[in-house]
Amino acid sequence: MSILVDSATKVLTQGITGSAGLFHSQQCREYGTPMVGGVTPGKGGTEVDGFPVWNTVEECVEETGANCSLIFVPPPFAADAIMEAADAFESRGGGLIVAITEGIPVLDMVKAYDYVAKTKSRLIGPNCPGIITPGVAKIGIMPGYIHTPGRIGLISKSGTLTYEAVWQLSNVGLGQSTAVGIGGDPIIGTTFIDLLELFENDPDTDAILMIGEIGGDAEVQAAAYIKDHVTKPVAGFIAGRTAPPGKRMGHAGAIISGGSGTAEEKIAALKAAGVEVAESPADMGAAVQRAMK
Repeated sequence: MSILVDSATKVLTQGITGSAGLFHSQQCREYGTPMVGGVTPGKGGTEVDGFPVWNTVEECVEETGANCSLIFVPPPFAADAIMEAADAFESRGGGLIVAITEGIPVLDMVKAYDYVAKTKSRLIGPNCPGIITPGVAKIGIMPGYIHTPGRIGLISKSGTLTYEAVWQLSNVGLGQSTAVGIGGDPIIGTTFIDLLELFENDPDTDAILMIGEIGGDAEVQAAAYIKDHVTKPVAGFIAGRTAPPGKRMGHAGAIISGGSGTAEEKIAALKAAGVEVAESPADMGAAVQRAMK
């Protein structure tokens, strides 16, 4: 089955009249995701390629019962969009907010993170590819055709490596229960630990693949959680192992400071927790197979 997404998920797009918002909304609809329309302030009452447009998330939710927002709002306005979605979902028990936008100012995200944390909603991202439950729905920008329904839960900081991992999992016949890109920014909503807990409790997930990268300590914290709380097989990969010292990586969160956050530190922590660590990006699917033996 899945985590977070099921057949009852109804998705609206904030920023649907922009080129990226419209294109990926069309792709999600084509995949079978129940897209109800979108929101662009000032364009309420119009329609774009069959998608009705509202001025506010509240109006859209009121009329459609949407419980998930896909955000393509430009960076200066994205944090406000996240908080608007959380407000609109709150009286209905909360919802899922998937923020694709890259380049949101860190202080804006600090404010949005704190705001959403006090509501019943869950934030995924920002700066992420989104979430997909193969055969059910995709909410984001990932290519749907490479995914296969299966029983491996995938968590990744990297969009590109998410695609590579699902391709490998599909090729070795494992497939995915749900794949989630959590984003590589310093401030993100849903974390490795949040998703490890959900996959551990999901009866339709047999094993977990976790893809991290250099910088920060999220992977070390996840390793400690795995050691104490996860009974299912876990495989992992840490990107940036061969990055030269001082090299700036693409993700804002991939910054090594004070000698901590290195690939070696994270790999050691994962191995100590019993995680089967892939030696290279080409080894991720095989690492899951080894973990499951």
